[in-house]
Amino acid sequence: MTSERPETRASDAEREQVAERLREAMAEGRLTMEEFDERLGVAYKARTHGELVPLVRDLPAPGTTTDVARIADGAVARDGDESAPTAWADRVGREPATSKGAFAFWGGFGRRGTWTVGRKFTAVVFQAGGEIDLREARFEDRDVVIRCFTFMGGVHVTVPPDMDVEVRGFGLMGGFGEAPHDGSAVSPGSPRVVVTGFALMGGVGVERKLRDAEKRRLKEERKRQRLEKKAERKELD
Repeated sequence: MTSERPETRASDAEREQVAERLREAMAEGRLTMEEFDERLGVAYKARTHGELVPLVRDLPAPGTTTDVARIADGAVARDGDESAPTAWADRVGREPATSKGAFAFWGGFGRRGTWTVGRKFTAVVFQAGGEIDLREARFEDRDVVIRCFTFMGGVHVTVPPDMDVEVRGFGLMGGFGEAPHDGSAVSPGSPRVVVTGFALMGGVGVERKLRDAEKRRLKEERKRQRLEKKAERKELD
């Protein structure tokens, strides 16, 4: 939002436009929850453009990503440029693997948060359990194979809804499969992940779940809708 006259009165639509920009920024990780709450409160109380503009001045358009490495080289991707990176661009093929395997015996292992998955990742558990969470992970290569071998144990693999995932493993006196897909489309640039292996008297499961930032965004959206309905009912009283 721009205005040559910062003292111009803001409308409800303009306040909501700024609020939506803030929600998108939080979902992309550009704002912390505390920053989001603070700015959102100011947005809904703002009376003029001069109060609204600073809230989004340091935020790019929703969905925009910037290649930091190219900035260092003096070349910044332009809006509309077909070569501009996708949402996955800075998470695929840019870092060496931080983990290529895991083993658990009478215990467990976990790979979650920000970590870099190797081209081939092998997980082996014996009377134990393991967790592989790819929602915030980075990937050494576009094509990744995750091999899971369980013996009287289990491995749980969590992926975001928009990731390209194929499950090929099988189980004997156990299970190897993927939870029902909600039909979400694969995002452009997504890594291609194959989950394969063998489960003996145990199981390997693949589940699609939203990222934490998206959960927060949806929670805030539901909160906003409740507040709007409450305000409407108050006006009718």
